[in-house]
Amino acid sequence: MKQIERYIFRIALGAFLSCLIGLTGVIWVTQALRELDLITAKGQTLLIFFLITGLSLPTLITVIAPVALFIAVVYALNKLNGDSELIVMSAAGMSPRHLMRPFLTLALIVSAAIGFLTIQVMPSSFQELRDVLTRVRGDFIANVVKEGQFTTLDSGITFHFRERAPNGALLGIFMQDRREAGKMVVYLAERGQAVDLDGQTYLVLEKGSIHRQQPGSRDSSIITFQRYAVDLAAFTPPDADTIYKPRERSTVQLMFPDANETYYKLTKGRFRAELHDRLSSWLYPLALGLIAFAALGDPRTTRQGRGLAVAGAIAAVVALRIAGFAAASAAVRSQGAVVAVYAVPLVAILLSLLVATQGNRVRAFNAGVAARFRRLSGSVPVLRTKAG
Repeated sequence: MKQIERYIFRIALGAFLSCLIGLTGVIWVTQALRELDLITAKGQTLLIFFLITGLSLPTLITVIAPVALFIAVVYALNKLNGDSELIVMSAAGMSPRHLMRPFLTLALIVSAAIGFLTIQVMPSSFQELRDVLTRVRGDFIANVVKEGQFTTLDSGITFHFRERAPNGALLGIFMQDRREAGKMVVYLAERGQAVDLDGQTYLVLEKGSIHRQQPGSRDSSIITFQRYAVDLAAFTPPDADTIYKPRERSTVQLMFPDANETYYKLTKGRFRAELHDRLSSWLYPLALGLIAFAALGDPRTTRQGRGLAVAGAIAAVVALRIAGFAAASAAVRSQGAVVAVYAVPLVAILLSLLVATQGNRVRAFNAGVAARFRRLSGSVPVLRTKAG
């Protein structure tokens, strides 16, 4: 790119990054606040909290980046026009193709990033998020037992603790194990803490005792301990096979699904719609960037308002997204609607290029007329008088 094109690119890039970081940060904070119960109510660590909320960032970026690009192009063109730089560039003979090049370059970079996130990163993040949430929900200490209540499981275990300390430790623990017929084991401890080790979760009891009653005996043996670890895997039912939704599956799995899978047979349309929605997602940043350029790429004087053009561009973007969602929904029900998934953004791109090209022709005609007028004006003699 030439120096003037690099200058325009830097303005648009700075505006895009500012919008992307600002909007993503605001929306991420609102999402993170909804997950605070992971720490306050479910006793999870800050690491789990940031892991769960951080896994939503690829989705947020793919949704916000096209909008941030649209805002950046609008801002850059308004700034250039407000400073009369667009008019100077046009009068200096800068071709419309050169004016569009920095915005098109930025749009292609964003489109490539969106395509990579949608096709590769998002499915992995959704799958990991599903696995983490499954582990959190299956956490016996965090989700099954309640403070001050006796909780009896179907496996024959009764658990109780008096209260939960601020650091997540359980105080005043009582646990009764009746899983073996005729045998009962009771655990008493002053405090306990759930600990993860090698993929397993253990409840480490401190300062307590174990009361064992053998079958056929009325007496029980008592063992005191300072620290004792109990495997919590026996307290939870075995996990069923996890069935991942279409958005949680890799793109390769969507392209080559298991035709014998029952879930695939029941939701074949959702698999089809998800696949083509991913493959077409990279077209939307390009479409939104060209819509903004087509609406505001014409140089105008400061007396000419651009509010109507901005409103028209926003309306076109809203209509484009609505049409895209409608096409994706139709693809769930019909194989033929897949064409519309790609046609919606492609038509928007072609129409934007057509509008921008027609506007460029008008600008070129006006520039030619202005140049011819300047040449004619230069050939007219100017009369000058001497003062005094």
